[in-house]
Amino acid sequence: MAVKPRLSRRESEVMDVLFRAAPATAREVWSALGETRTYSTIRKLLSILEEKGHVTHRKEGAAFVYSPRQRRETAARSALSRVVHTFFDGSVESAVTSLLGPDADLSADELERIGEMIEAAKSNRKNGKGQAS
Repeated sequence: MAVKPRLSRRESEVMDVLFRAAPATAREVWSALGETRTYSTIRKLLSILEEKGHVTHRKEGAAFVYSPRQRRETAARSALSRVVHTFFDGSVESAVTSLLGPDADLSADELERIGEMIEAAKSNRKNGKGQAS
């Protein structure tokens, strides 16, 4: 899969709205952002996002209705992978260590769930699942 161009802060704001409210028209995105940008700016950002391959649209009457091309979880994994590569030299361990450091504000339930995910990953590794190909 080709890597999509990175998003600017404003593009990310528009994508956040689309992930929550898609499908949505430009006017709905504009309204969801609290009308902090001009309507024409939102239309331009949606056009740029479509050119970059992040958004698709369909025509409904006179309006274009926009949707993300991928699910939020897929986009998040891709972005996180870039962060791990860029800031942690590709080391998931270093990234997790940073997140779980002394400033981490995690509840006991969150820590329990993270522990369960680690155990599941170990189990998958032992059973031959999740092995690098």
